[in-house]
Amino acid sequence: MPLNMAKNVFITCAVTGSGSTQDRSPHVPRSPKAIAESAIAAAQAGAAIVHCHVRDPETGAPSRDLALYREVTERIRESDTDVVLNLTAGMGGDMVFGDTENPLPLNEAGTDMIGAAARMAHVAECLPEICTLDCGTMNFAEADYVMTNTPGMLRAMGQMMTDLGVKPEIEAFDTGHLWFAKELVKEGVLASPALVQLCMGVPWGAPNDLNTFMAMVNNVPSDWDWSAFSLGRDQMAYVAASVLAGGNVRVGLEDNLWLGKGQLAENWQLVERAGTIIENMGAKLMGPDEVRAQLGLVKRAPVAK
Repeated sequence: MPLNMAKNVFITCAVTGSGSTQDRSPHVPRSPKAIAESAIAAAQAGAAIVHCHVRDPETGAPSRDLALYREVTERIRESDTDVVLNLTAGMGGDMVFGDTENPLPLNEAGTDMIGAAARMAHVAECLPEICTLDCGTMNFAEADYVMTNTPGMLRAMGQMMTDLGVKPEIEAFDTGHLWFAKELVKEGVLASPALVQLCMGVPWGAPNDLNTFMAMVNNVPSDWDWSAFSLGRDQMAYVAASVLAGGNVRVGLEDNLWLGKGQLAENWQLVERAGTIIENMGAKLMGPDEVRAQLGLVKRAPVAK
């Protein structure tokens, strides 16, 4: 098939994530202040969108604390650096089972299962321009951990996003997730054209080989906007692959801690390197206002004190 290289490309920086990376690098931000500062530095380096989770400031453990989301949101909005804010809505769907002979009751230490409204509470409060919608259930890395997103839950959360005027970023970890995303658009739960993030190489979703990647790309409707990433050492290779295939890119410490062998990265450095790759390929980096115009986003002002 002929190349359909993207000419205008936006970078999303996934700033901190919810994985157990907080003790593997001193650059993984924990506090709302550190998360916001890292997001702003990434924007100054060329990221048009910042994708944010929050963490317990003391332990670095992933959190759903509404006050932490509010602080991150307001710090970013009050800064002099413009950037599109994308908050996760993926928390609250974690099931950890017991051993193979006694799967129930669920492991209470790792299980975090809440309802659709609770999963969306921080989105309704903070009204980011974008929030994520993980469009399927999958075995997620650890042996007995399942990321749970039922069709009913996704319809409910997707409708809430649409009603709030927040653009869903469909997180697709396999081709079936794209199939269901197209069904949500067909049903009118999500608006078209939709926005998709292709998540490659996440165990045990779509592997990050190029044949699978192109199968994912070819399952995205031609009028939708999409971006892609892969993990670790493959992060920058997928910057180039995504642009060549006609898409946008995501980098950041959520997916990769390293700038090079033995060299821990900061978010802004990953963004800067991705921007260099994109521009050296002959594409133009998009700014936040260009992204808003393309995606039909609604920018919110800081909350009055």
